[in-house]
Amino acid sequence: MLFLLALLPLLGALAPALAIRFGRNACALAAGAITLSALIVLGSMVPGVMGGEVFTASVPWIPALGLNASLFLDPLGLMFAGMILGIGLLIIIYARFYLASADPMGRFFTYLLLFQGAMLGIVLSDNVLLLLIFWELTSLSSFLLIGFWRHSPEARQGARMALFVTGGGGLALIGGLLILGNIAGSYDLTVILQQKDLIQASPLYLPALLLILGGCFTKSAQFPFHFWLPHAMAAPTPVSAYLHSATMVKAGVFMLARLWPVLAGTDAWFLIVATTGLVTMVFAACVALFKDDLKGLLAYSTISHLGFLTMLFGIGTPMAALVGVFHIINHATFKAALFLNAGIVDHEAGTRDIKRLGGLFGLMPIAGTLALIAGLSMAGVPPLNGFISKEMMLYEAADTVWLGQAWVFPVLATLGATLSVAYSLRYIVHVYFGPRRDDYPKTPHDPGVGLWGPPAVLVALVVAIGLAPALVAGPLVNLVAGAVTNGAAEPEHLALWHGVTPALFMSAIALALGAALLAGHGRLDRLWQGARLPEAKRLFDAGVLGAVGLARKGTDLLQNGSLQRAMVALIATAVVVGFAGFLSADFAPGDRAGVEASPAAVVGWIALITATAMVVLTHRARYVSLIYIGIVGLIISMAFVHLSAPDLALTQISVEVVTILLMLLALNLLPKQTPVESPPWRKVRDGGVAVAAGLGVGGAAWAIMTRPLDSISSYFWENAYSGGGGTNVVNVILVDFRAFDTFGEIIVLGVAALGIFALLETVGTGPSGRRLALWKPDAVRSPEHHPMMLVVATRVALPLAVMVALYIFLRGHNQPGGGFIAGLVVAIAILMQYMASGFTFADQRLRADHHSMIGAGVLVAGLTGLGAMAFGAPFLTTAFDYFTLPVIGEFELATAVLFDIGVALTVIGAVMLALAQLSQVAQKAEKEPSPDTETAMDVDPARNEPVAATKEADR
Repeated sequence: MLFLLALLPLLGALAPALAIRFGRNACALAAGAITLSALIVLGSMVPGVMGGEVFTASVPWIPALGLNASLFLDPLGLMFAGMILGIGLLIIIYARFYLASADPMGRFFTYLLLFQGAMLGIVLSDNVLLLLIFWELTSLSSFLLIGFWRHSPEARQGARMALFVTGGGGLALIGGLLILGNIAGSYDLTVILQQKDLIQASPLYLPALLLILGGCFTKSAQFPFHFWLPHAMAAPTPVSAYLHSATMVKAGVFMLARLWPVLAGTDAWFLIVATTGLVTMVFAACVALFKDDLKGLLAYSTISHLGFLTMLFGIGTPMAALVGVFHIINHATFKAALFLNAGIVDHEAGTRDIKRLGGLFGLMPIAGTLALIAGLSMAGVPPLNGFISKEMMLYEAADTVWLGQAWVFPVLATLGATLSVAYSLRYIVHVYFGPRRDDYPKTPHDPGVGLWGPPAVLVALVVAIGLAPALVAGPLVNLVAGAVTNGAAEPEHLALWHGVTPALFMSAIALALGAALLAGHGRLDRLWQGARLPEAKRLFDAGVLGAVGLARKGTDLLQNGSLQRAMVALIATAVVVGFAGFLSADFAPGDRAGVEASPAAVVGWIALITATAMVVLTHRARYVSLIYIGIVGLIISMAFVHLSAPDLALTQISVEVVTILLMLLALNLLPKQTPVESPPWRKVRDGGVAVAAGLGVGGAAWAIMTRPLDSISSYFWENAYSGGGGTNVVNVILVDFRAFDTFGEIIVLGVAALGIFALLETVGTGPSGRRLALWKPDAVRSPEHHPMMLVVATRVALPLAVMVALYIFLRGHNQPGGGFIAGLVVAIAILMQYMASGFTFADQRLRADHHSMIGAGVLVAGLTGLGAMAFGAPFLTTAFDYFTLPVIGEFELATAVLFDIGVALTVIGAVMLALAQLSQVAQKAEKEPSPDTETAMDVDPARNEPVAATKEADR
């Protein structure tokens, strides 16, 4: 049931995207049905959780990394999941009537359900690594929701800012939770939460605490990371109501509550968490009082109330944690209702600017009544739910001593409550009361029930909890508080009247002073505007610009387009690090005996050194250096043969032929001589770095080869036939043991070919096209474009090459060969057709689509792997068996053949795509029509005359 609950919104996110084809009602109905189904599943587990049962579910995912898909539902998870799904359902109903006809509703609900699923994953995860995945998914999905109105620069910037801040905090949280799991010896929360003494005694407690709080404070917009939340108000109102009342911003508070049993109770926890919450509460409440935008006011009020909650959990007492749990519920109800109310005002009056509003109560009595009740609850006025949790907060603050000072918390908490009263009354009075205006952007009126119905449900809860807190919220609050504190919180009887206490007087003072602040708001607002206080957004923008500028300077210094400079920096760094490590450790020569070099090996080594030196000496002559590069590749192939590695030799020589031919085509359009680019001093520097790097690599290889080495090769020798069904160990490794690597490599090969296609597709346009139009051959051309002997030889060789490739392919599982080599052999044969007969002639006869061939190869290889999973085996596991047919006898069939087919198709498609693009560029560079458009030979065999003369005679 837990997995069904967690996956319903994620899997159902596609439903509204598909249902929009049937209309907006169908789209909203699909999204609502998904959320309602998840809510029903959650409801089926409520009796068990309320009875003390903790539901668990776990599926091994990557046990070696401690990553299990483990979920659990306790009272804390139940409360948050109920808010996520319950308020989410109301938001879906509201959004159906709020979004304009031009807004892509299917996309909106898809993003909303993705976010909903990510939030459920956070509150249900037992494994912290799984929790972190969902944590980052909330950042990504909220980025999509905040930036939903792509046409709005404010929405785009708000989305980027939210992603930057919360994503950066997420990185800190990853580090903190990994440290926490390392201390506890487990990455399961149910285990970690029982290790308080071990964790708090660890020297890594403080680093883990700081990193975790970094993630929590950024997510819950605590000072000084608060600035992203007001700019996220550029999102549609349903998004603001959902993300900033019950879900995203509460994720940080949820983590504080979840980890309270093991992190709370220390001086560091109290001083950091409680102080940050108190400062945020007062600061944000002060800013909210002077915001003219309705959603801006509510955004800063949200930040203030999040500080309220952070302070309560930071105090560290079980009773303060209980009050925090209670206020989470209360805040979700009245704040979501107010956000939805602000959307109603904007929707019906045409503006959210408070200074352009006023007197709306008579025009919008339903919306005004809802705003009045929710606003008074936010202000903490009895008999509403906000009053109860506010008074309980003040009671806890009155007993809290900060650094030996007993007045700090009571005074500042009362100040925060006073400002809360002031901005709440301003929302009510300045929007709905006072004289009516005659310059509203639109004629205000109450909306339909689709818009006022969802906030009405929330307001009903505000009143119900306020009038009967013990009945409506008491059991859940006490149960959740027990879960948060590991049973340390005593059950509390929630009541509207707590007697005559210091908290009552503090509350009365807050109400009186708040009303006085509202009365003098005009004068205070002028002082606030004249103060020209620094704005967080400007500071953030300046910081981003500074960081970008610094990064650009560093990039220009190291990556100015000079490959030489980048390589020198990279290789020099590697040399310094390598030699530093070598010199800082004791070194003893290895005692493993060497193998005497044969005369052939000595000759090959000398030839290799000579060819390599000639590449360096002749590098300015491109064709000559390319020949020497080919010689180096051939010597390496011979070395593989000498060392009994025929598969590697075949692969090396095939790759060498293909790359040399393609490079010849590319060099045809480039100058045959490169200019002198490096002064002597730079050559000395580069040579020194190269020699040092070569000595380092050679020394490292020598050190490894002269020491005993336990190789995994014995495992492959022993299991290649029994596990992979083949006697060619190399091929079995490629298509079975390390098939996932091979699969990734053919994907990279296909992407590289597509990259070549994209780079060369537009080479005939723009500046490159103009340079191509001015190109002239810089060498004498052969009078024979398509020599008859070469054409005939390649035509004869084509079917022979295909037959050889098929033979190499079929024998590859037991003898040297395989799909990669076979694909290269076919590619070479086709490439020779292009070279001999011309691009047009060959392309007209080779009708395969290269893009489709690459895609088909990757798809076939991938489906082969999925087929193994369908039968319960790991991805890309080879299955094989032996069969007998008359005449043929016994033979083996293995699924690796299908995988090899995919490899071969990808190789052929990639080589042909690169060849086609290079050939097209060469055709564009030719100023005269190529004779290959009509014939593939320069001599007509029937007449033994040049083709040009035959054409003239025919005319």
